[in-house]
Amino acid sequence: MNTRSLLLKLSKRFPKRIALKHHDHVGLMTGTLPKEVNNILLCLDFDEEVLPIVLEKKPDLIITHHPFIYGTKYKVFKYDEKKKILCEKIDNANIPVYSMHTNFDEGKGGMNDALALKMGLDNIYAPEGDKMMRIGYLKEKMEIHEAAKHIKEALNVSYSLLIKGNDNLIEKIGIVGGGGSRSYKIAMEEGCDLYISGDIPHHVRRDVITSKFNFLDMPHEIEKIFMPTLKKILLDIDPTLNVEIVDHEILPEVI
Repeated sequence: MNTRSLLLKLSKRFPKRIALKHHDHVGLMTGTLPKEVNNILLCLDFDEEVLPIVLEKKPDLIITHHPFIYGTKYKVFKYDEKKKILCEKIDNANIPVYSMHTNFDEGKGGMNDALALKMGLDNIYAPEGDKMMRIGYLKEKMEIHEAAKHIKEALNVSYSLLIKGNDNLIEKIGIVGGGGSRSYKIAMEEGCDLYISGDIPHHVRRDVITSKFNFLDMPHEIEKIFMPTLKKILLDIDPTLNVEIVDHEILPEVI
C-alpha cells in the first residue's frame, strides 16, 4: 500500500494536533518513509530488545506507541548515548520508526476506548474536562475488591494496586491508560465510583486517600492493547498488509 495514503488514513482518526496539545512528540521518529509499505511491525516501545527481531524480519515500517525519540535528536542524544547508538543502527538498516502516542490515546477507537471495552464497560464517553479519559458503566455493580479483580483479569496483568477510599459499590468507572493519575479529580467530578490509571506518585496518592476516593493503579503495560487494536485498524484499511506484533515487555516480579 502507498505509505502516504496509509498514514493519511491513520491521521484522520488520530490527528497529530491532538498530541500537540499534550506537548507530545509523534509521527516519524527517524529514517525515511518508503513509497510503499507491505510489512509493518508493531511494539509498545522500540528498544534494544526489539532490534534483533527487527533486523531479522526487516519490516518496511515500525510503529510504536511510546515515542522512540521524545524531542529533537540533538537534545535527546546529548544526554542519551544508548538511544543515539540504537538510532544509528536502525537508520543503517534503513527501517523507519513512526510513533502514535497521545493522539492514539485520545482518538476515537484508540487506546482508552479499547481499554474501556476490554473491561466490559457500557455507555462509554469522554468527559469535557479530559478528552483522553473514558468513562463507562459495569454491567452490574460490584464490591470494590471484586471489581478490581475483574479489571485486573480483563486487562491481563498479574497485579494492581488498590487505594480504597470508601465502601461504595463500583459501577461507574473512569480510565486513562498509562500515566494519567492526576486526572482523578475529573473522574470524581463526573461521579465515578473508581478511577483507573498508572504511575501514581506519592503525593497524588496522598491526595486520593484524603479525598476518600477509589483508585486502581494499573501497570503501564496495560497499554499493550495498542498493538492488537492498531493491527485491526490497519487491516481494516488494507487487508493485504502483513502486520506483526512484538510483545517483549514483561511485568516486574512481585516479591
